[in-house]
Amino acid sequence: MDNVKIIVATHKAYRMPKDPMYLPLHVGAHGKSLDLEYVKDDIGDNISEKNPYYCELTGLYWAWKHVHASYIGLVHYRRYFKGTTPSKDKFEQVLKEVEIRQYIPKIKVFVPKKRNYYIETLYTHYAHTHYAEHLDKTRQILENKYPEYVPYYDKVVQQTHGYMFNMMIMEHDLLDMYCTWLFDILGQLETKVDTAKLSAFQSRFYGRVSEIIFNAWLAYQIDQGTIRNDEIKELPLLQMESTNWIKKGGSFIKAKFFHKKYEGSF
Repeated sequence: MDNVKIIVATHKAYRMPKDPMYLPLHVGAHGKSLDLEYVKDDIGDNISEKNPYYCELTGLYWAWKHVHASYIGLVHYRRYFKGTTPSKDKFEQVLKEVEIRQYIPKIKVFVPKKRNYYIETLYTHYAHTHYAEHLDKTRQILENKYPEYVPYYDKVVQQTHGYMFNMMIMEHDLLDMYCTWLFDILGQLETKVDTAKLSAFQSRFYGRVSEIIFNAWLAYQIDQGTIRNDEIKELPLLQMESTNWIKKGGSFIKAKFFHKKYEGSF
């Protein structure tokens, strides 16, 4: 029987789902004395020391190298896929293994419902809130090493929607393909951007770039026939904490019209 293991990326102690499908993972554990009593992402083959730049991707890398399951996924301590259990307790609403099994093995890739920016493309939103240079240099890397992906990348960055948050559950072989491609690109991007000039918040751009290029990777796989559209399933997103929409809206207006970059989450 196909087994599923989903990493829950966290940097602090937090309530975790009870379902054994989930594996809490302390990301950015390298050099930290903090013991969260979770598995640490600095064990074995890892890039834990890159967490200040790669965000939850150090957890994805660790799962890629160390988790042996038919399906492997990544979620966040504050952000999950939503299941079908009605409950006032959000943690009871989190997707359960018994729920996902009904789709396996027919579905190969699970993603959160697309996020829509409405009045912004993925490129313009990134350029306003972060630095367009990161996306431009990523395109250069694709041109040099993965030119077949460039048309898909160009199309994706002009969309007003996409699968975001670095959340996915994928069949093992597909995850291996994706991570091999992704971490090669990000490794090259490290040589092209000087993070010393960036704030700590803006230095975390590798995780943000990966959100966008995941969409290009997926579109390419569909076009090549590696994955069929009916093998991809969107699942509802479940936020464990409320979003400060007033602060977020104000920050967006400042970014779009007054060139004030984001310097924190909402």
